[in-house]
Amino acid sequence: MPGHFEPIPGGGAAVALDDVEISIIRSLAVQLLELIGPGPAEDASADPLAELFAEGPSEPPSDPVLRRLFPDAYTDPEVTPGPREEEERRAHSAEFRRFTENDLRAGKRENALAVVRSLDALVAEGDSVAVLKLSPAESQQWLRTLNDLRLAIGSRLDITDEDDTDLLYRLPDEDPRKPMVMAYLWLGGLQETLVSTLMP
Repeated sequence: MPGHFEPIPGGGAAVALDDVEISIIRSLAVQLLELIGPGPAEDASADPLAELFAEGPSEPPSDPVLRRLFPDAYTDPEVTPGPREEEERRAHSAEFRRFTENDLRAGKRENALAVVRSLDALVAEGDSVAVLKLSPAESQQWLRTLNDLRLAIGSRLDITDEDDTDLLYRLPDEDPRKPMVMAYLWLGGLQETLVSTLMP
């Protein structure tokens, strides 16, 4: 079980993590939460219907990581649209973003918080390891957050396809990107074993 997820009875997953691994995942999840930003203000007097119909932003985020986490809809990198098609695409993307981004952010926030809380409930001291056991629902939240973390790190590393990943293995140890690369690859391994665990 060390370093990879395994199935447990009831459809969940388990993984053994040491203090350092717990600290890394927790720190990355907290950074993701900070990047996504806070949710709507908790106001007991707020109108719940107003929150339900609240509109989000219509423009893509300026941060490249957030643009990767919340991409524009109606884009096709294989097609170069003409000016009129591009104007229509932007209008449709803006409308789609306005009505979906708040919910997408809330979902990503909820998943990352679930990861932080499950790690906070673990106890691993010294060289010992703690076994994290996840229910099927928690496993899905972990899977989504691992994917978001890899997208965020991949964006910072400017990874756009599998060929870029191959180059990462050949980075020299003195390269300042090396720790981020190691985290990216390790999270990819965790994600892959979690996907395998959850497949029927």
